[in-house]
Amino acid sequence: MYNVNEKGYYGEFGGAFIPEMLYPNVEHLRQRYLEIMAEPSFKEEFDQLLKDYVGRPSPLYFAKRLSQKYNTKIYLKREDLNHTGAHKINNTIGQILMAKRLGKKRIIAETGAGQHGVATATVCALMGIVCIVYMGEIDIARQAPNVARMKMLGAEVRPALSGSKTLKDATNEAIRDWINNPVDTHYIIGSAIGPHPYPDMVTRFQSIISEEIKWQLKEKEGKENPDYVVACVGGGSNAAGAFYHYLHEEKVGLIAVEAAGKGIDTGQSAATSILGKVGIIHGCKTLLMQTDDGQITEPYSISAGLDYPGVGPMHAHLCTSGRGEFISITDDEAMQAGLMLTKLEGIIPAIESSHAFAIFENRKFNPDDVVVVSLSGRGDKDLQNYIDYFKL
Repeated sequence: MYNVNEKGYYGEFGGAFIPEMLYPNVEHLRQRYLEIMAEPSFKEEFDQLLKDYVGRPSPLYFAKRLSQKYNTKIYLKREDLNHTGAHKINNTIGQILMAKRLGKKRIIAETGAGQHGVATATVCALMGIVCIVYMGEIDIARQAPNVARMKMLGAEVRPALSGSKTLKDATNEAIRDWINNPVDTHYIIGSAIGPHPYPDMVTRFQSIISEEIKWQLKEKEGKENPDYVVACVGGGSNAAGAFYHYLHEEKVGLIAVEAAGKGIDTGQSAATSILGKVGIIHGCKTLLMQTDDGQITEPYSISAGLDYPGVGPMHAHLCTSGRGEFISITDDEAMQAGLMLTKLEGIIPAIESSHAFAIFENRKFNPDDVVVVSLSGRGDKDLQNYIDYFKL
């Protein structure tokens, strides 16, 4: 019901709306991805790299002081402790192994906050494969440490100079590259977005997050299911991974937190669930911020990873079906929540993740509720933003 169907749809959302030139690539991937993922040698290599290279399982940490402040039980799924500092590596490891088995010799990727770019450059260095990362010119400026990391890892970082010069435009450039190099190139999409099978494939690679939460929570609370799972959503891969094993557990509340930017009604926002209408972006039908005549509205968020004008098709379905609860958080609320987590728990979160923590200020939970928050990334990459914001 909430998983993808055989045609690549979640309810009315999904599909593969692609130029003819890309059809062979996407179709080949669609035919092979489940078969490859089921191969014992694939699973063995994937699991071994997650354990020995990424450092999984990531801890499920009981945040005692945060829980006391908000009078509920808050656990943090520590994806920030993965190698490269975010959840993105789970998917790039899976996709580089997929690309190798498909015989691809060149990797392209898009990135906003730079975390997916770093994770892609990392696995390309690991496997000795050529890597080109497209990144909006504005994001290159505001995420300079991650750009340096990509270059150190041997990737070529190409700026996207059109439109808002952010994630949407980097994705456009990557798709253009793919059209021009369809035979030898695999496009590692970093989020649960794009033409089928990408949203499903990325979600399956990220589902290790909820798989671990289940047994970790059983150890700590004596039950596999929390009352709520909370995650920030841009395109939505960390949320998709955190929600995956709970999609059909109706008693588990799924809370997706979007970037309201300067405010939902300011024209500077990325709150797709409220502002979006059904449309097509980057190869899939989903909820999309657009004008009355169908032009994509420029999104805005202080977080480079959440300023995407759409949301993955799985999340669009969770939103419209009512299975997911969507909450929008402003820049100011997110920044204050990030600082609060740092001061209460000694953990500096990525600004993306800070959005998820901001809900506790206005969304009440019961004292005995178990709330698991996906701490999707660490804040090293955002230190300059924190410094500028708080005048540190």
